[in-house]
Amino acid sequence: MEYLNIIIPFAGGLGMFIYGMQIMAQGLENAAGNRMKSLLEALTKNKLMGVLLGACVTAIIQSSSATTVMVVGFVNAGIMNLTQAMGVIMGANIGTTITGWLVSAGEWADFLKPSTLAPIAIMLGVIIMLTGKRRSSKDVASIIVGFGLLFVGISTMSDAVAPLETNEAFINLFVTLGGNPLLGILVGAGVTAIIQSSSASVGILQSLAAAGLVPFNAAIYIIMGQNIGTCVTAMLSSMGAKKNAKTAALMHLLFNIIGTIIFSAASIAFFTIVNPAWGHGDITQTQISTVHTAFNIATTVLLFPASGLIIKLAKKISRVDKVKADDSVVSLDDRMLETPSIALQATMSEVGRMGALVKETLDIARRVLFTKSQEDIQLLKDDEEKVDKLCSGITEYAIKITRLQISDQEHENVAHLLQVLSAVERISDYCENIAEAAEIMADKKLEFTETGVAELEEMIELCADSYVYAIEAFMEKDKDKALKVIENETKADDLEAVLRAKHIKRLANNQCNAETGVIFLDTVLWLERISDHSRNIAEEVLEHMN
Repeated sequence: MEYLNIIIPFAGGLGMFIYGMQIMAQGLENAAGNRMKSLLEALTKNKLMGVLLGACVTAIIQSSSATTVMVVGFVNAGIMNLTQAMGVIMGANIGTTITGWLVSAGEWADFLKPSTLAPIAIMLGVIIMLTGKRRSSKDVASIIVGFGLLFVGISTMSDAVAPLETNEAFINLFVTLGGNPLLGILVGAGVTAIIQSSSASVGILQSLAAAGLVPFNAAIYIIMGQNIGTCVTAMLSSMGAKKNAKTAALMHLLFNIIGTIIFSAASIAFFTIVNPAWGHGDITQTQISTVHTAFNIATTVLLFPASGLIIKLAKKISRVDKVKADDSVVSLDDRMLETPSIALQATMSEVGRMGALVKETLDIARRVLFTKSQEDIQLLKDDEEKVDKLCSGITEYAIKITRLQISDQEHENVAHLLQVLSAVERISDYCENIAEAAEIMADKKLEFTETGVAELEEMIELCADSYVYAIEAFMEKDKDKALKVIENETKADDLEAVLRAKHIKRLANNQCNAETGVIFLDTVLWLERISDHSRNIAEEVLEHMN
């Protein structure tokens, strides 16, 4: 037999299958858009919500490996804790089974066969791609074309291996795998680790099953091995990451190994004692999908109550220690870029974290001008340095997002984030100006008059409230709070003019020190600028909501 004539078309079919899967996943992800953000927000709920999230995201991006890599990124960035990660990992194993069901659909009816659906899907997708002008049409076209290419790939692989149906050596190989569970698991794990996709690995198994080459017992053990092999991508991704991220990857591996041990033991008992004949019968593509799905759902149901113990075991193996996080380090990870919409949501959360840090800085500024505490002055300066680092890191990450294949709306969202980021950073700068003014007053033993203190307190209260409303409006997408900022900013403009006029009059009447007077006027101006930038944030929120 000329094996080259089998290997070349099989490899080409596999390539088309993987490429079609990627195109379809990209289209689904783009179409999902803001729904992906909602899925991320669900992480804060509970572990069960994490399972649902993992299943949904994996069904969209068509890869449990990619989902787990993102989880490693989330944990590394501090956005997700290990308990949440455990839930998503369990769900990812369930979500990845959807590709197998697409492949096996051809067994249910003739019109669902790859040879029938593939050309129809590709032609329909191309027509939509050529005639559709909206971005959403292009996304739909990608989904349909990807679906067609996936079917062409599986059909090509099935046709390529069809001659092996009468090959005794190949048939005996699968009989051996069925009789040796460990070998079957190793083969499944090895193939999946090499191509780094359990969906593609299951597709290969289904193409072999379509040719009548795979006995039931061999398929069971190979499927279990595939679940272990898919962990390799996440394990490689965790190299160089923090210990918590490595623990997340290890949790995935432990979960799949434990599940494989339990169900392999059950399968061995069934095929040895209960029904040996069933193990030697051929398995269909639909049965492979059923076994794959049942195995992952059953493993999740069985191990869900014990997930805390798996986390503890993973922590013990990876020797995770509780280390205080450096809040000046950006909690964004390149692994999240695998799914731009989620990376964008994470970036927004990070802007919110920076906004909260600046709120603390502004709280210090509210008191430091009057207390002149050296400790507070230094604390404010340290916070401002952290804000600068965060701003630089977030900006760099946002630019990476713009280089990805994202929608026009997502490009606008990035621009919106960068505008808010710039405004927050400028507010931090003005807080530092106030700290430096307090330092000068402390060095020269200068004091504001009682009238000056009362006026500054009024101005600080108004402008600080504007900033708090602005950040809350940004994070909560609250129109009323954004409008409140604009109302306060108008009041701040008027108050700044009034205070400036009053203070100039006091200076003219020698009612206060000239040097203190200059600091007073500068401070009022800085506070008014804080109010201006708060308004900029509010206007971005309002514009983005329209």
